[in-house]
Order: sequence, then structure tokens, then C-alpha cells
Amino acid sequence: MIAEQELVDAERDALDAYSTIVTAVAERVTPSVASLQVSRRLGNGRRAQGAGSAVTLTPDGFLVTSAHVVDGTDHGVAGFADGREFDVEVIGRDPLSDLAVVRVKGEAPGLHPVETGDAAKLRVGQLVVALGNPMGLAGTVTAGVVSALGRSFPTRAGSASRIVEDVIQTDAALNPGNSGGALLDGRGRLVGVNTAVAGIGLGLAVPFNATTRRIVAALMNEGRFRRAYLGIASGRRPLPPRAAAAVDRRFGVEVIEIVPGSPAAAAGLRHEDLILDVDGVPVEQPGDLQRLMISERIGRAVTMRVFRNGTVTELEAHPVELSL
Repeated sequence: MIAEQELVDAERDALDAYSTIVTAVAERVTPSVASLQVSRRLGNGRRAQGAGSAVTLTPDGFLVTSAHVVDGTDHGVAGFADGREFDVEVIGRDPLSDLAVVRVKGEAPGLHPVETGDAAKLRVGQLVVALGNPMGLAGTVTAGVVSALGRSFPTRAGSASRIVEDVIQTDAALNPGNSGGALLDGRGRLVGVNTAVAGIGLGLAVPFNATTRRIVAALMNEGRFRRAYLGIASGRRPLPPRAAAAVDRRFGVEVIEIVPGSPAAAAGLRHEDLILDVDGVPVEQPGDLQRLMISERIGRAVTMRVFRNGTVTELEAHPVELSL
């Protein structure tokens, strides 16, 4: 009987500890999360109302949200849990990462920037808290665990498409209007921006890591994020034994399709070439190549090693800026 009571007490203590963490995170971060109301332009002069959430990044009024929340608009209204509302303007959006930055117009004293973390340090099973402010309902809080890491989902902007990588999958339920809200670790640090519902009881968040910090900084400073463009469709492929032995790796990036007139075509890349590295950086899957196509490589020569017809060949490509 005593043992059973001890087990009950232990379970109660564990639940209390869990509740304490979630409550502390909610109390700390709720002032940083805003409801975002927008009016989108439709055809024939019509407009549609939309809503989402946004997270305060700086005390002078920069907030991060999802690009799809502010699609088709350049302004909106941010409402905070203390009842204050501010007009905001869209500073920049990057549909290919589903991230956008808005900024409060004029003075907005007393904003509470969120502390940022690093999604690269997350582990499967770790406690996370999803916090949004849909429709100005003073904040909604759900909690769960990281159920998977390394997920991906496709995005598109005009004719350009991209795979958003290292997406966080969590069982912390996402409510309507939570897109653009915060995914937080147990210390209340921003580790992701909630973006989509993956299924019943599953949500996805764009990770807040070194890559997305770079994107957000570019949106804040320049209003856009520039990417280099080669003009290929690619896929991961196991390397033939000779190639694997030459580079001491098992996988490379196979060229599946080449856009006519693209930098890849001008460089002499061919269908079924296996790209091994770019400027000496190994690539084993399309995401590795995608991460290397940054603004610094626009317009300058890059060296690519490819495996073709049983031999390793070097090619020089000159990526151009991706046009959306």
C-alpha cells in the first residue's frame, strides 16, 4: 500500500514539474507573441481577411512570422496580450523558407523580445511549447515533444521551388491562426516558427537555427534573401564503388534535369552526372547543394567535382541570382 502511494506521489510530482515548465514558458513568452490581422488583395479589387501570429524579435518592433500569413499584403495590425494594437508593415518575405519579417510603425515602447535558441541542439523527445495568438485570443498554449527532426516540406514562389529542410515535427497541437507563432524549448527560447499542421496531432515548424537567422537578418536589413541559382533538378544517389572510394563517402547528388540556358548547362553539367563537392564542400543530398547556393556565390566561379563515366571531372559554374 505504501509503495502504491509512493508511485502516485511520484507521478503527481512529475506532472507538477511538467506543468511548472509549461506555465513558466507561457508566462514568460506570451507578451512576445502577437496576433497578426491582415487584409489580402484578391482579383477584381476584392480583399480577404486573414490572421496568424508573429513573434517579437527586437525591442524596436521587428517581428518574425510565416511568409504565407502575409502573402498578398504589405501591412496589417499586430495585437498583443496586454491589449495594445499597432499597425505593422511587411519588411520582407521569403516564401521559399516560409519566413517573413514585419515591423511596427512608429513608436512601440515596452515590447518584449523573445530569447532565441538553436534548433540544431534539439533532440527527439524533448519538451517543446507552441505559443500563438490567433484572432487576438490572448495567447494559446499547447505542449508536447519533438516527435521527429530532419523532416522537409516543399515550398514554391512563382516558378521556383525549394525544399525547406530540417523541419521540426512536434505533437504539440497547432490551432488555426497559430502559423507564425513560436515553438519554444523548456527554457522559453525560440527554436522554431510554427508553419503547418501535418496531420491530426502533428505540427511542423521552420527551425530557428544558423540558416534561418541568416534569412531573417537579410529580410530585416534588405527586405529579401538572395539565393544563387544553378538550374538543375537533383536527387540523392549511392555512389558507385570507384567514386565512393575516391571521396570516402557513400552518396552524391545526381543531376536529374538541367534547365536549358542555365548556369549548369553553360558549365557542361550532364544528365546523370554525380556531383561530389562544390568548392571543396562535400554534397550528399540536394539539401547540401541547396545550402551552398547563397548570395556570396552569385556571379562568381565555383568549382564542382562530378563523377562521370567512371572518372572524376572538375567543372566551373557561375551561378546567377535566383529570380522569383
